Amino acid sequence: MPGSSAVRVRETPPDGRSLGSLLRRYEHAGEPLTCEPVAEGLLNHGYRLATTRGRFFLKHHLDGDRAAIVRQHRATLRLGALGLPVAPPLADADGQTVAVIGGRCYALHPWVEGRHRDGAALTRAQSRRLGALLGLVHVALEQVIAADPEAPGPPYEHACADPARTFTVIEELLALARAARPRTSFDELAEHRLLERRGLLERTAHLRPAATAEPVTGWVHGDFHPLNLLYRGAEPAAIVDWDRLGVQPRAEEAVRAAAIFFVRPSGTLDLPKVRAYAAAYRRAARAGAAELAAAVHRVWWERLNDFWMLTWRYRRGDRRADPQFPAAAALVVWWTREYEAVREAFTG
Repeated sequence: MPGSSAVRVRETPPDGRSLGSLLRRYEHAGEPLTCEPVAEGLLNHGYRLATTRGRFFLKHHLDGDRAAIVRQHRATLRLGALGLPVAPPLADADGQTVAVIGGRCYALHPWVEGRHRDGAALTRAQSRRLGALLGLVHVALEQVIAADPEAPGPPYEHACADPARTFTVIEELLALARAARPRTSFDELAEHRLLERRGLLERTAHLRPAATAEPVTGWVHGDFHPLNLLYRGAEPAAIVDWDRLGVQPRAEEAVRAAAIFFVRPSGTLDLPKVRAYAAAYRRAARAGAAELAAAVHRVWWERLNDFWMLTWRYRRGDRRADPQFPAAAALVVWWTREYEAVREAFTG
């Protein structure tokens, strides 16, 4: 992880020798021609790989946990067999889906033509299909992982943010934002939002979710948002990046995804689309209104206490999340004011 003043530097793609060594493991991959970065994240790097036989997506798993990567691959292979839109890795001549080259873990995937679409680009009918898709993913994950004798079934740690800790974080970030030089409009906005959030927390601290309220958990994608879903035309072509596959409150994933897909630049949610999406999710996942209501409350509280974007900027020197901050910060304030309307959109 980057340190407090570190800026992440884009990784250099694998050299020709490493690529040749990797591709020779596959029977029909061909020889490498070009390898260009197409995605970067804390969990992996991605490359568009062109060979003499076609195009592929090459993924470098940064954590290097080969056993966990193989489990993810097994799950996506089985989801694909059930007809869900995924892009499972290709197996090499020995049937392996993870290649270790120079101490690094790689996986080769078919190239999927498509584009990302956020909620503004989706009709209400497409929003409904999006909710149904996530519900089907949750149901199917339970099915395919139950059939995997090597699945570890990691425990879910039930916890929620402590406002006392949040107040400390706010003070630390306020000091950093005020000390920033040269001072920018972003720093001024950050200070304003931090002071605003402190006031909101002082008024709502009594609404902290009860520690005794156990959410309904299940296997989830773990990072379902527009950049991890490719569309071909009007229909989803592939759900990608399964690195956070794990056991979590499933309805909370549905709420978090909606808060990313359907947030407007002004920091409000497109509630008619949320309503269509959530109704379809509940039907597909067989989730009740009470489950969604509890998830709305927990995700709202999580957002109220979360400052990861400002932490990246001021503690890590990483500004990649800066463009997301204005809408995300405004959403928390609007959500608090329109709490009942938001909950009704997910449960009504």
